[in-house]
Amino acid sequence: MADVGGVAADVVIAGGGPAGLATAIAARLRGFEVTVLDGARPPIDKACGEGLMPDGVTVLERLGVDLREVDSHPFRGIRYVDDQLAAEGVFPGASGRGIRRTELHRALRRRAEALGVDLRWGVRAHGVSTDGFETDHGTIRGRWLVGADGRASRVRRWSGLDGRPPRHRRFGVRRHFELEPWSDLVEVHWADGREGYVTPVGNRLVGVALLWSGATATFDDLLASFPSLRQRLENAPVASKDRGAGPLEQRCRAVINRNLALVGDASGYLDAITGEGLALSFRQAVVLVEAIAAGELERYVAAHHRIVRYPNRITRLLLLVERYPWLRRRVMRSLATDPKLMSRFLALKMRVEGPRVFGSGGLLPLAAAALRGRP
Repeated sequence: MADVGGVAADVVIAGGGPAGLATAIAARLRGFEVTVLDGARPPIDKACGEGLMPDGVTVLERLGVDLREVDSHPFRGIRYVDDQLAAEGVFPGASGRGIRRTELHRALRRRAEALGVDLRWGVRAHGVSTDGFETDHGTIRGRWLVGADGRASRVRRWSGLDGRPPRHRRFGVRRHFELEPWSDLVEVHWADGREGYVTPVGNRLVGVALLWSGATATFDDLLASFPSLRQRLENAPVASKDRGAGPLEQRCRAVINRNLALVGDASGYLDAITGEGLALSFRQAVVLVEAIAAGELERYVAAHHRIVRYPNRITRLLLLVERYPWLRRRVMRSLATDPKLMSRFLALKMRVEGPRVFGSGGLLPLAAAALRGRP
């Protein structure tokens, strides 16, 4: 379908990162003509914990994205570490995968290309209308428009969907180290006001993402808060440049506006503390395309809410723990002394068991155990 401003498509997506490419793949599998616009050129990197949770791996498999040909590393669960306390749990089912953001992007791009997605790298959207996205190459028109341009989404702002400013300012920075992973678990190291996430992302590559609240800080300054982790990494060659992000929280007033929808981090972002961002983005991409196929974008609103509701509850609980060291220590004691509690926490986190597993409030027993604590 020729058009003055470019090739018209059924679905035009602004943003060629994981969320945008997953949406494009799902739409092509439904038979839609799809165009993706991104001002950057592959491989596209971003500050990210790079841990793909089991449900995210499952969605990619259903989309036909092959992760076997890229460098990655499985992980079977999560270990929390706070000074001398440690608690770990195993996923109730399949493993997750640690994968470099660039490797994940390569796999998604290959699948999109194979399906015939029109990928326009180096074409940046600078405005949006009901007809399409405005670019330096004219208007790229589409019946359905998707903003998948990340946490600091310009499409969200152009569409009047930005929410209120965040209440708390949190930041993140990521670095890779060249060494063999020492665990098949993602490790979360806790200290006052900050966390360190260690993810095996290759046979000889480990990613470390540090999150914190407060003033500007460097990776090395933050790493000093985790003596055991710093000691383990001190002789390992640095394998990447530091990449930062923040403020992390981004609020969204709504996820649709007429024929436009937001997906992934563009549709609102709470915090990286649970490491579920990629998995949530892929699930949102699938239900968005289902709504488009039905011709009823309103269906996406309810589906999006269902996807993020319980992960956001868990995120808020963990952010509360992060803000109050005394509460964090009580939670850690409870998890460390009751392995079943940690396993059930992961079961809820992975949505394998419903929220009733923790009582009517979803997290009641864990919160009660935290407040009760142990001497």
